[in-house]
Amino acid sequence: MAGSTHTVTNQAPPLTGYDVFTADRALREAVERHLAPELREEALAELSGLGSGCGSLQSQEWGARANDNPPVLRTHDRYGHRVDEVDFHPSWHRLLGKGVSAGLTDAWSRPGGHVRRAAGFLMWTQVEAGNCCPLSMTHAAVPALRADADLAAEWEPRLTSRVYDRELRPAHLKAGALFGMGMTEKQGGSDVRANTTAARPLAEDGTYELTGHKWFCSAPMSDGFLVLAQAPGGLTCFLVPRVLADGTRNVFLIQRLKDKLGNRSNASAEVEFAGTWARRVGEEGRGVPAIIDMVAATRLDCVLGSAGLMRQAVAQAVHHCAYREAFGGRLVDKPLMRNVLADLALESEAATTLALRLAAAYDAAQAGDERERALLRLAVPAAKYWVTKRCAPLAVEAAECLGGNGYVEESGLPRLVRESPLNSVWEGAGNVQALDVLRALGREPLALDAYLTEVGLARGADHRLDGAIRGLLTELADLEAAEGRARRLVERLALVFQGALLVRYAPPEVADAFCASRLGGDGGAAFGTLPPTLDLASVVERARPVA
Repeated sequence: MAGSTHTVTNQAPPLTGYDVFTADRALREAVERHLAPELREEALAELSGLGSGCGSLQSQEWGARANDNPPVLRTHDRYGHRVDEVDFHPSWHRLLGKGVSAGLTDAWSRPGGHVRRAAGFLMWTQVEAGNCCPLSMTHAAVPALRADADLAAEWEPRLTSRVYDRELRPAHLKAGALFGMGMTEKQGGSDVRANTTAARPLAEDGTYELTGHKWFCSAPMSDGFLVLAQAPGGLTCFLVPRVLADGTRNVFLIQRLKDKLGNRSNASAEVEFAGTWARRVGEEGRGVPAIIDMVAATRLDCVLGSAGLMRQAVAQAVHHCAYREAFGGRLVDKPLMRNVLADLALESEAATTLALRLAAAYDAAQAGDERERALLRLAVPAAKYWVTKRCAPLAVEAAECLGGNGYVEESGLPRLVRESPLNSVWEGAGNVQALDVLRALGREPLALDAYLTEVGLARGADHRLDGAIRGLLTELADLEAAEGRARRLVERLALVFQGALLVRYAPPEVADAFCASRLGGDGGAAFGTLPPTLDLASVVERARPVA
């Protein structure tokens, strides 16, 4: 009979069986703030239902299994026929089906759709971030396809459907479809105008034959893809269906799947086109303008995804420290640990508040508000730059709050750490975002006007925010040779925006701590260096995941 040498004590219980939405005060308040009164009751009930699913043990197990069992490429069947299929663990399909049925590809067809979807996407990322890639690509393909009314009429109902159909067959036979994207190539990377994939016109108007490669193709198991290729009239956007209308497979040669640092459950592929049938989206030579709305939408999803990862990391850290005892008391009550947790909570709440504000701007822009549309042009790349940059250091610090337990795979924190750098790279790395902000400042004065109008709504409420706005205006007054300091400028744009939102909407203790540390210079380079005179206990309690 086995003996027992000790009783297990002083361990935090698993953070499971809770409503992720209701327990996230910053997220819930943002949804209530940005939705029209007549939409709130239905939306809150819907998001609470999804939040309970996100916090369930079953969903958490699906996420862990999908991550532990990465996709497998099958280039040929047993007889030697080329099939180019990707096999996924059943947990992947369960997660993706839940995401589709929750409306995470359907923001465009209902009032307040972007805010509602953004909140759901932020929560669903916390279950398993990998399956959010096809959800994001499918959602973001809709505005790009609207460049062609016939394509939009054909494909939009499938992409916004709440039916997940995993089978590869002609799209017109499916109740729902998913989309991927392929822009980057070996020789060009982010410089998509260096693409060499060639598009040769076919006899039928608007159809082409593609020859070339894509170094990164997102979601290669999808029903269709938006890709860029060089047509006779220049770089052009194309729709590549995975299966043709007659049931035959399009030429879509998957050479290999990427072996990635994180995002292990999701397939990212290298693909070859060799006589691949495609249909033009928009005009020849207008490839970048045609696909830019898709890129902008996926960049916002990068912000939402990072905000979701940060929220889950903070929730795990606060939960652990609320139960773990050391040196005569709970960790959460120790002044130094409280400082660390409060600092992490500030970063997380600022990210969530900014992300949901941008989602609300999408809803307003879709309704015809040109000021909100102009705001997005500047604010999306700025937020994408800053929020995704803050994700990795926050995830590492949150793991450290669990001590050695946070370095062990069973805690779930290592998966968050590995995932945390991804959104900073995806859809244009930091320098790409910073340069895009400079382009917006130089070419689109309405974007800066919209931004300054927005942050100006908070002027006079906090002297540190007012000082930061004045300093920012000084920097913006001289944009000559600005490229070398673009990162600094974009960082300030994002921080001032976050500060203005928190001053207007967050509890005083949150806004005070953010402005003191991020805008007033009373904070250090590492997390846990907030001024001790602040009400840090209230900041931490607000971040605690208790429904």
